[in-house]
Amino acid sequence: MINSLSGRLLILTTIFVMIAEILIFVPSIARFREDYMLDRLERAQIASLTLLADEMIDAELEAELLRNAEVFNVVLRRNEVRQLILASPMPQMVSGTVDLRDNSAAVLIRDAMSRLMEPENEVIRVIGAPVRDAGLLIEVTMDTQPMRAAMIDYGLRILVLSAVISIITALLLFVAMRVLLVKPIKGVVGHMQRYAAAPEDARRIITPSAGITELREAEEALKTLQTELTGALKQKERLAQLGSAVSKISHDLRNIMTSAQLFTDRIEMSEDPVVSRLAPKLVGSITRAVHLCESTLAFGRAEEPGPTLTQVSLAEIVDDVLYAEGLAAGEFDLELVSELPSGLYIRADPEQMHRVLSNLVRNARQAIMATGDAGTIRIAATETATAWGIVLTDTGPGLPAKAQEHLFSAFQGSVRKGGSGLGLAIAAELIRGHGGSLELAHTGAEGTKFAITLPKGDSII
Repeated sequence: MINSLSGRLLILTTIFVMIAEILIFVPSIARFREDYMLDRLERAQIASLTLLADEMIDAELEAELLRNAEVFNVVLRRNEVRQLILASPMPQMVSGTVDLRDNSAAVLIRDAMSRLMEPENEVIRVIGAPVRDAGLLIEVTMDTQPMRAAMIDYGLRILVLSAVISIITALLLFVAMRVLLVKPIKGVVGHMQRYAAAPEDARRIITPSAGITELREAEEALKTLQTELTGALKQKERLAQLGSAVSKISHDLRNIMTSAQLFTDRIEMSEDPVVSRLAPKLVGSITRAVHLCESTLAFGRAEEPGPTLTQVSLAEIVDDVLYAEGLAAGEFDLELVSELPSGLYIRADPEQMHRVLSNLVRNARQAIMATGDAGTIRIAATETATAWGIVLTDTGPGLPAKAQEHLFSAFQGSVRKGGSGLGLAIAAELIRGHGGSLELAHTGAEGTKFAITLPKGDSII
């Protein structure tokens, strides 16, 4: 509450109103003191009129008149003659004189504050002009203690009233500020928080609705900022998708070009002088293409285009993949085995299935060759009434636990040093596009096994 804008506004408003009331209090108490003494002069004048009407009054009546006027004596000046009209014994000597006929506001305020600060009782002489021009001057002597007590009582009532006024004013201002300012600000903050949770969602962009000009300008500026940010995020997402698509294309294109390099090695052995002259240039061009593919591997995620499903011979795809990987293995002791039922046709995109199997076999080959020991890669297939199953096993060292945690995540599941981690991510995504699944069935020191399932119908595995 205290740390909130409305809470601090409430406190500050109360303080400022109290300061304003105190500034009003000082001249008010001075005015009260002046009115108090003028009232005593008027009472004294009325009492003196009794004596003027009847010059013979007894001492008891005179004392009563002075008590009612709350003064000790009364002096009138009429026709240039100064005359003591009423008199009674004074408890002490007169300590000062106050002339009310020509006092400035500053003098009245100074004398009033001095009187409040002086607790001792004194007798003072007060001089003023009679009301209704009943003479030239009237002069009385009086105690200061009753006047000071009346000033304190008046001051306390003023302070209490000021406190009540300040509290009521602060509460009204508090309510008004909460309705007119704090509540709309909280609404803007709420819009900002909801937008921050999903900045890509254009539906969460604020719609300016404030009635206050400054706040509406802030909402419009926020709307502009959010609109630009949402557009930038969408553009960034499109660029990331484009970059990821380029990465995947480069990854597979690099593999294709690597296979082409193996074929050009054979071409270089040709005795044809034209071929011998052009082969190095071809090898150089392919090498540069491979390097370009490797340099354009980028981060991101993009959806592969949907497969074009046809009836395709699985054996032809497997033989092509195994032949290319056999060339890549060279003289290394690697056995590539195809155990497919004769005449097995599957419903798949031949190009995408080639990429899937090529990625899986290549990873297996690289893992086995990294150990330096002989190994075997075997591809087998089964067929049921609802699906085709393809199983790839190898005798490699198995996958480490860290690689298994993000096996099918781009740029995270790589086992080989320098690998991009895209191969299995691409393979898994392509199989999902066929409505099937790619799973790690087993891995360990004796080897690794991947299982592919492709549905025969439209159902998704």
